[in-house]
Amino acid sequence: MNPITHADYIRILPELVLAAFGIAVMIIDSLLKPGASRKGLGLLSFAGTLAAIGAAFYQVNYHGTAWFGMVRVDSFSIFFHVLIPAISAVCILASLEYLDQQKIRSGEYYGLILFGTVGMVLMSSAVELVLIFIALEISSISTYILAGYRRRAASSTESSLKYFLLGSFATAFFLYGVALMFGATGTTDIPKIQAALSSGTPEVLAYVATALMIVGLGFKVASAPFHIWTPDVYEGAPAPVVALMSTGPKAAAFAVLLRVLFATTTTHWFWLIWISAALSMTLGNFGALIQNNVKRMLAYSSIAHAGYLLVAFAASTELGISAAIFYTAAYAAMNVGAFAVISHIASTGERYVTLDDYAGMGKRAPLLAFTLTIFLLSLIGIPATAGFLGKYYVFTAAIKGAAVAHPTALIWLVIIGLVNSAVASYYYLRLVVMMYMREQTVSEPLAPVSATMRLALLAAAIATIYLGVAPGRVTDYAHQGAQNLGPQMGQPKPAATATMRVDIQDTTPATPPAATPAR
Repeated sequence: MNPITHADYIRILPELVLAAFGIAVMIIDSLLKPGASRKGLGLLSFAGTLAAIGAAFYQVNYHGTAWFGMVRVDSFSIFFHVLIPAISAVCILASLEYLDQQKIRSGEYYGLILFGTVGMVLMSSAVELVLIFIALEISSISTYILAGYRRRAASSTESSLKYFLLGSFATAFFLYGVALMFGATGTTDIPKIQAALSSGTPEVLAYVATALMIVGLGFKVASAPFHIWTPDVYEGAPAPVVALMSTGPKAAAFAVLLRVLFATTTTHWFWLIWISAALSMTLGNFGALIQNNVKRMLAYSSIAHAGYLLVAFAASTELGISAAIFYTAAYAAMNVGAFAVISHIASTGERYVTLDDYAGMGKRAPLLAFTLTIFLLSLIGIPATAGFLGKYYVFTAAIKGAAVAHPTALIWLVIIGLVNSAVASYYYLRLVVMMYMREQTVSEPLAPVSATMRLALLAAAIATIYLGVAPGRVTDYAHQGAQNLGPQMGQPKPAATATMRVDIQDTTPATPPAATPAR
């Protein structure tokens, strides 16, 4: 067994930084007087997320495994090590105003966000199933508590309880799958599992184990038919927490799902992913059509977007992996921004969250209305936004994957996705119509937008436009991550891979193609 080295600590540096800032926040909070402002703790937590992002960039020169092979640092994990703390940073900025507005004690709130982020980033770099489970629990426990943070609201308590109970069942499925996979292969190390499954005919037990792990992770990403908890939890949880829950844990769970699925044979889980993708897109979009509560509407929207992401998974190609990675970043930018706007408009007690409450918002708060419109247009998939290119890459991956395997099934999945995208445009545009084409119904004036909220909205808006106009650097890094993940897990590269790479680069001619990193 190799001794622990300096490089081992570098390869978990973002986790160490986040944990250190989280501990500091909790200690300082206990030393402050009960009535003292906690806004400084929020700024300290924000600094912690920025430090974690810096630590992730520092890891670029430290690719490899650490801690006895349980952690792997590569382009794939570094992408999520930057994305997830960035999501947490924007959510913290949005929370500074929200917590003061809601008159909620905020010290441990920021600590929970940091500790939850530790679990999320560790999930993206862990390549050992028991460590993934531990990281999943670290993330889950924090979000269970954050979901019920509006203690005086019964809906928030209900949200936390439902999330905890159903999340516990989902975790049990994942853990049982890990146990069965160990029984089938004799190991919980993902690369060794891949080697064991590819060395001969896999046992039926391995397929059952994979299915159970898909169930557990399907809950975390809110994909159908494991989505039942989503609308109630999103409606009751604080709006900035929903921004975090709908993006950070989902990004981490998709990273784990990529590692787990591409460590097993792709021919047997294809139909599970296909059915879940079709159901998620359809149930999510049609469920959103009948919602009057904006938070519930976006909850169903998140289910639909999980379905779009699963389309890339079903492609089972290197292009599918890179499309899934890019779409995760695009969805995070636009969804975090949308919930940040909602958190400000909701006002004290989150009283204003229905469609009617947004009537006349274009005159009442033109900056907020314009910013929310950008995010809604991106969620639809309008050109020049992140949502458009995200869907384009996902559907392109599925069409190209049809040339490799399951041609008819993948083409039909793309058709279902396109039809659902058209359906989704109705309920997103309905909110835009309410803001600009209906008379104001709320007489209470909106509170001024704080500097930190402006910074949060600006960051999300810039990311949404940047990923839709000049995504070259991000697509390059997503492609590198896909290249790292495929060979690492023994993923065979289809003959069409080179052509797929050209297709992505053709959409961003201003950025030269990145050189393929040496393996």
